[in-house]
Amino acid sequence: MADVVIIGAGISGASSAYELAKAGLDVVLLDRFGPAAMASGWTLAGVRQSGRHPAELPLARAAVEIWSSLAEELDSPTYYRRGGNLRLARTPEEVPVIEAIVADQTAAGLDLRLLSSNRDIREIAPAIAEHVLTASFCPTDGSADPTSTVMGFVKAAERAGAKTRFGERVTDIEVENGRVVAVVTDKGRIATPRVVVAAGIFGNEVLKPLGITVPLQIPMVTVLRSVPIDAVLEQVIGVANADCAGRQEYNGRFRVTSGLQDWHGGLGERQTEAGPRPRVLPTGHSMAEVVALFGDVVPAFAAAQIEDYWAGLIDLTPDALPVIDGDVGIEGLVVTMGFSGHGFCLGPVTGRLVSDIVQGKPPRFAIEPFKYSRFHNSRAFTEGATLHG
Repeated sequence: MADVVIIGAGISGASSAYELAKAGLDVVLLDRFGPAAMASGWTLAGVRQSGRHPAELPLARAAVEIWSSLAEELDSPTYYRRGGNLRLARTPEEVPVIEAIVADQTAAGLDLRLLSSNRDIREIAPAIAEHVLTASFCPTDGSADPTSTVMGFVKAAERAGAKTRFGERVTDIEVENGRVVAVVTDKGRIATPRVVVAAGIFGNEVLKPLGITVPLQIPMVTVLRSVPIDAVLEQVIGVANADCAGRQEYNGRFRVTSGLQDWHGGLGERQTEAGPRPRVLPTGHSMAEVVALFGDVVPAFAAAQIEDYWAGLIDLTPDALPVIDGDVGIEGLVVTMGFSGHGFCLGPVTGRLVSDIVQGKPPRFAIEPFKYSRFHNSRAFTEGATLHG
């Protein structure tokens, strides 16, 4: 018996487990693979407010404040750095896009600056190529290490009393008289009155039998990681049309991603010291494209040797906003998924919101834009996804 079972050990599920265990609930955290095995480990791991949808901006601003002391709170390294975020215009056509972002978000109160010349950009980031025309700069944005952060949440949850069960696949959520009563896995049954579905692209597998479906497309992004080189870049880099993004990690490695690409459908597994982990392989064309696009704006990356590569799968909703909701038609069921490639930054706040919902408390931030019911009348997909945090 558990007070709550959480399905999915990415940053949303792990932070929810931590917050709920800290509140005194008997928590079980499940994952078919393990912590940060998919989106939360594949991500670029930007921690940003800039470029956010207005509905997400309050959550992102609150999250950034949490990130500043999160390593101390979790007693575990996150490798969080507040080096800023630069979003670049490479062509005259992209310049108005950057100018509009700055105008909109400064009006919303965000410290976002327009760098209107290459000289201004390179004073902040000398590694940027000389042909880049304009950029937005948010000095309070940053980045962190995704796997270290998720593991920090998991270990802190365990210290607070949460139980973790990894390598265990959920096969059913049992419901009686409109209420959750249990979770069934391939290794047993756990009686519980509350379930949090934080399973990303796999979330609909357990929701569909209950008559619930979050509308998702599942594109992929190609990710390349270089060998360590001398530190040349502090900022997270994006571009006006979101066809690439990247940063240099605390250890000197570049981590660089493509924009959204069609997923070829392949999802394999690889063996690691922690057990089987999913692996999606990018195409040679997509890898070459990432090198060309990001290397064009950060030449140091184009000269670096590539150490590892993978593709990440994105749980993209029609409006590129997540579902964070406990009012989905079944008592005791909470859904938190569909983060559309930019949920990593929000993780600490997502956990607090889920904790509020599970405990029946008023959510500490407005969640109306993230309600499941918004899809009842329209499921048309838009081009709203941004992919670096």
